[in-house]
Amino acid sequence: MGKDVSAETFSPRDRARYRHKLQRCLDTLARMLADDSFSFPRRHIGLEVELNLVDDRLRPSMSNSAVLEALDDESFTTELSQHNIELNVPPRPLAGKSAIELEHDLVGYLGEADRNATAAGARLAVIGILPTLAQDHFDQKWITNNTRYTLLNDQIFAARGENMTLSMDGAPLGGHNPERLRAYSESILPEAACTSVQLHVQVAPEEFATHWNAAQCLAGVQVAVGANSPFLLGKALWHETRIPLFLQATDTRPEELRNQGVRPRVWFGERWITSIFDLFEENVRYFPGLLPETDSEDPLDTLESGQAPKLTELMLHNGTVWRWNRPVYDVVDGKPHLRVENRVLPAGPTVLDMMANAAFFYGAQRALAEAERPVWTQMSFQAAEENLYAGARNGFDAQLYWPGQGWVPPDELVLRVLLPLAVEGLRSADVSEAAIDRYLGVIEQRCLTRRNGAWWQRAVVTGAEDRGADRETALTTMLGRYLELSRSGEAVHTWPVDTP
Repeated sequence: MGKDVSAETFSPRDRARYRHKLQRCLDTLARMLADDSFSFPRRHIGLEVELNLVDDRLRPSMSNSAVLEALDDESFTTELSQHNIELNVPPRPLAGKSAIELEHDLVGYLGEADRNATAAGARLAVIGILPTLAQDHFDQKWITNNTRYTLLNDQIFAARGENMTLSMDGAPLGGHNPERLRAYSESILPEAACTSVQLHVQVAPEEFATHWNAAQCLAGVQVAVGANSPFLLGKALWHETRIPLFLQATDTRPEELRNQGVRPRVWFGERWITSIFDLFEENVRYFPGLLPETDSEDPLDTLESGQAPKLTELMLHNGTVWRWNRPVYDVVDGKPHLRVENRVLPAGPTVLDMMANAAFFYGAQRALAEAERPVWTQMSFQAAEENLYAGARNGFDAQLYWPGQGWVPPDELVLRVLLPLAVEGLRSADVSEAAIDRYLGVIEQRCLTRRNGAWWQRAVVTGAEDRGADRETALTTMLGRYLELSRSGEAVHTWPVDTP
């Protein structure tokens, strides 16, 4: 969502100044790309995990400030709701045994967070959507005490001019008819229900377009294989309900603008690109500023002085356009670089599952980006977008389009085509064979068993209801078992579906 902001209201003059400054930032970025101003010593990866806090009844625990104070670790930060925190893992190279070291670090970070949460009367839940969330948890009073979040909430609702509508039809559960959700919210806190894993990969400017296009091609497969968000407000909805929920929870468009085809701020995009500049230019052209705050830097003057400009306004604006694969410009130690941020995956179920999802993405993305005949030259952009929604709605039951394969289930597509490519891509990145075998082995077994987090959650809830439990009890029982099994560290495809 960008950096902290200091203003509480914005005037028309603020907005005009912001628009001018955005264009100045775009001009600076264009010059930097033309002049080859970017640092790319070696390929680095990064990872962020959004986390839930629950109380002893497994309901959301609005205690993030107490937990963060106890943690006293700058790797952890606030998120939108008081029941969320976020972990930002330091970046590292992809090569060698770095992935295995990252897994060990993640286990350590989450263990420390859980211990401090326990001291504050809470527990950590690493899951795509917390199934015990209720309508009252979307009350505006639960927004984290930060000007950025409050102002973002106010700006989105000012643009909409009306309450938020949550409307979606689910995938059938246990042979029953599809369930429907129709709900309203007076805050953007439904967005906080979407807890994700965000994968970063640093790329050279000339490689950005191929890596972003490849990530777009993979999005539907990623959510189908890694789905872990099947329940919201007591309803069985999409296997990866985060996808439609995030779109609706941050939608600035009233119904009339949606009918006109105005673009949503949660956006897959509309075309393959040839440069990272295409994405930033679209963001500026199509989306008004939500947080139009400016700083004193003239980015062109900074660049001409031999320093790396911060491009503050462009980055703040970029943080309020929620692309599923987002372009990132950043400056570290005075050197600018570019990253692809992959945002489609849910948190959980285990560290091993998240690492497997990451390895599959990094490997397959690299192989597709380096292919002699790019796959995106053989399929329409609309087909990639349709894959995203099909994979999110139906998980392993989806039918996805892939050039040369036609319409196939995601497990077959992975086993036949994408898993060998992921192996090739990781080897090309000099990733150790031990890491390749460990993480891609999990993806292989997940596809062979057709079991991911969403499948497991749906199966356990169905079983509990068949034994006479009501939906609320079934969800709470399932979450308790989920937390127990997730702490074991065993990949989700091995989890039993029985409950004690």
